[in-house]
Amino acid sequence: MFLFCVLKVTAEIGKLLGEEKVDAILCVAGGWAGGSAKAKSLYKNCDLMWKQSVWTSTISSHLATKHLKEGGLLTLTGAQAALSGTPGMVGYGMAKGAVHQLCQSLAGANSGLPSGSAAVAILPVTLDTPANRKSMPDADFSSWTSLEFIAETFYDWITGKNRPNSGSLIQVITARGKTELVPAHL
Repeated sequence: MFLFCVLKVTAEIGKLLGEEKVDAILCVAGGWAGGSAKAKSLYKNCDLMWKQSVWTSTISSHLATKHLKEGGLLTLTGAQAALSGTPGMVGYGMAKGAVHQLCQSLAGANSGLPSGSAAVAILPVTLDTPANRKSMPDADFSSWTSLEFIAETFYDWITGKNRPNSGSLIQVITARGKTELVPAHL
């Protein structure tokens, strides 16, 4: 059933756009499910994380091969936690690590992306969303990245300003209300 829905969404977007090309495809899908390898919810959480992060990134990548302009931008959302193997985040870390690998693979010459386009993944810690505030009301919000910062960054990259090279994994680090973009070196 899930794969049917994926194919349906892809087909409907194809109908909507037809031959039209877009400047950018921004995949900001997320979600979070924690747990260790011995958690009762391990398989459920891993499946959920795969659907929320890997499948959405895969769909976005496929759409980019058909609908992105030459020189366009595809952004994916990884996670800083997936760089270090953070305990208690097995499903989340595996899924976001797969998104990192996908982004770097899309930088290759035969990736299928249009000529001159770039695939870049942002690696935030915590985004300042209503859902995150509701689920973590006592957290330090000064270490959360605003959606406005993300939108401004994407706008700059779409217009070519400070756009990272294709395949880049860009950490989004916020401390005391100040956000920096720092390339991840694997």
